[in-house]
Amino acid sequence: MTDIHAIRGLYENARQRHDQARQILGRGLTLAEKILFSHLEVDQETLTSVPERRQDYCDLRPDRVAMQDATAQMAILQFMQAGLDQVQVPSTVHCDHLIQARHEAQTDLAAAEEVNAEVYRFLRSSSEKYGIGFWKPGSGIIHQVVLENYAFPGGLMIGTDSHTPNAGGLGMLAVGVGGADAVDVMAGLPWNVKWPGAIAVHLKGNLGGWTSAKDVILKVAGELTVKGGTGAIVEYIGDGARSISCTGKATITNMGAEIGATCSVFPFDEAMALYLESTGRGDLATLARDHADLLAPDAEVEENPSEFYDQILEIDLDSLEPHVVGPHSPDRARPVSALGAEAKENGWPLEISAALIGSCTNSSYEDMDRASSIADEAVKAGLKAKSQFLVSPGSTQVFKTVERDGQAGIFENLGGTVLANACGPCIGQWQRDDMEKGTSNSIVSSFNRNFPGRNDGNAQTLSFIASPDLVTAFAIAGTLDFNPLTDTVTTESGEEIKLPVPEGDSLPDQGFVTDSEGFVAPPESGNSVVVDVAENSERLQLLKPFKPREAEQLVGMPLLFKANGKCTTDHISPAGPWLKFRGHLENISRNMFLGAVNAFHDSPGLGNDPETGSSKPLHEIAASLRDSGHFWAVVGDENYGEGSSREHAAMCPRFMGCGAVIVRSFARIHETNLKKQGILPLRFQDPADYDKVLQGDVVTIEGLEELAPGSTLTAVFRHQDGSEDRAVCSHTCSESQVKWFWAGAALNTLT
Repeated sequence: MTDIHAIRGLYENARQRHDQARQILGRGLTLAEKILFSHLEVDQETLTSVPERRQDYCDLRPDRVAMQDATAQMAILQFMQAGLDQVQVPSTVHCDHLIQARHEAQTDLAAAEEVNAEVYRFLRSSSEKYGIGFWKPGSGIIHQVVLENYAFPGGLMIGTDSHTPNAGGLGMLAVGVGGADAVDVMAGLPWNVKWPGAIAVHLKGNLGGWTSAKDVILKVAGELTVKGGTGAIVEYIGDGARSISCTGKATITNMGAEIGATCSVFPFDEAMALYLESTGRGDLATLARDHADLLAPDAEVEENPSEFYDQILEIDLDSLEPHVVGPHSPDRARPVSALGAEAKENGWPLEISAALIGSCTNSSYEDMDRASSIADEAVKAGLKAKSQFLVSPGSTQVFKTVERDGQAGIFENLGGTVLANACGPCIGQWQRDDMEKGTSNSIVSSFNRNFPGRNDGNAQTLSFIASPDLVTAFAIAGTLDFNPLTDTVTTESGEEIKLPVPEGDSLPDQGFVTDSEGFVAPPESGNSVVVDVAENSERLQLLKPFKPREAEQLVGMPLLFKANGKCTTDHISPAGPWLKFRGHLENISRNMFLGAVNAFHDSPGLGNDPETGSSKPLHEIAASLRDSGHFWAVVGDENYGEGSSREHAAMCPRFMGCGAVIVRSFARIHETNLKKQGILPLRFQDPADYDKVLQGDVVTIEGLEELAPGSTLTAVFRHQDGSEDRAVCSHTCSESQVKWFWAGAALNTLT
């Protein structure tokens, strides 16, 4: 499914572009720079200067767009407003988010196809209409399917999911974006983005024993924190990087989203070539080998990385211990040897109620093979999983291969349940019957995200993340204070045994079981295809353009609430049961800020009605203000909007009347999504000004008439006693983004 001719053309044009960039910069190039310059929207003859890191905006031309079913709905609904016959860039839709995990694969898939029939019909028909490739439900998780079919070294892709950087494991710059960005690219416009910073992770040594690729990114997350990668591309360099399998690399780049990075990438190496060959792309492997110098940083870069990167983190794989992160944040990291004592000290439930492996992050053949090697020895010793044990395969290809090679059967013999090839419990699509809401319990998974309520909708579930190897060991032991490197488990006969060190092949000896039945190619022309959206549908709703902005709208805005601490997109627009409304803006807006912790309230999702003073859900207060003609403002803390790329976290506030969001700092994707929807995102120049904001404040933004790149504005907070506090605020809007604001949304400038 990869256009080898287009890739060859990209490589051939890249060399000249790289030479020009080296001449201008007077130095060698990092891998990210090579890929960015290869896709920069500028004529070869006019490349006379280069963008400055973290400062200048640029226009890039991505090679493709990928969308999952939850975000594709709103992206396509926006694309329909553009009035175009076909997408201008290769694009795909992957049905992976709407399949609920409850029983087992076939039962859950059949239920999803029935419950979501209307949405699937819309996605398939609109894909046929506009020339988009369509992957049917059950085909697999978007990121695994992309890795198997579309990712290639040196490419640039955007995807409407925060874990799109998974494709960085195949040497591709793959960036998670909101649907509006995807619409621009699908409409033939360049992708406008700030030129990223550069972070290097220098890997030395080799992985061994219980340590896996997962432990690399968990270590990185612990070091850099959830916002340490914001505005930067993370490159993995060194001999240690070349020692990791292609799918292991993908695990690492996938979870780069958890440090806020624009994306993460590995240089092309033989491990990638072998993966391409194993997935039926031998011609691409040969092409990449022939152009290997274009697909790795220049030699001088790796020799003296401090001269080329803004920040360098060094990790010795030989001494790296298996890690566990959590609960409630993917950067709360420690070695597995320290987990038990910390759990006891904090009073966390030691008994593990559920252990889950798979997802887009860790469902490769290597992951399944290593985990099954532990499970197999346990089964032979007469052991069963003490915890509920769930397996989420990443794709049909992976599942059918591990079914053929026996790993799936081993998991079932251990007491595991194989779920559908879908996201399931990772994104809140877990219909959990064994634990009542509000019950404190501990779960372990090989997933990527562990915010409160993320997996099962229960904020009292303590979610810990580790490698599939550790999770399988935890499932067998049943307790958090178990360390497989040193501890034993007891068999039914009373024998104390140590679990075996995991072993596994990175690729199947017999090759993958290929299966493309789930793919529906679009017809040559979709002119005759009708996209049907019923007027009375509860799940799909055609969009109406947002009205242009006026400066007066941001005068005298009631403060809806002040977010205290972490406010992720899960807090702003929860998933789980709300996924069914992702194509209906009005209905999904009823979930707005349900999980947000208000600094002025004891319970999440509540605020004070400015008219009555009574406590109400924030979305109800917002709707009342909107309907009475008032725009409103939100104040946030650090890294506001981290997590999923879901643009609903920006579209819903816009639909409900949000004028401005003022924070200490933003997560990258969410800040862009706010701009795209015509909401003004501002940062306190002095983060301490956050503390000046009081309950019942009325907010006015001064200086809007002079809004321009680099300008400052003043937020005036008028308190209930009549006094005022003023805060100087900055923004990151480019010239085009300023136009988006005044137009009311970026889409309005397109149409």
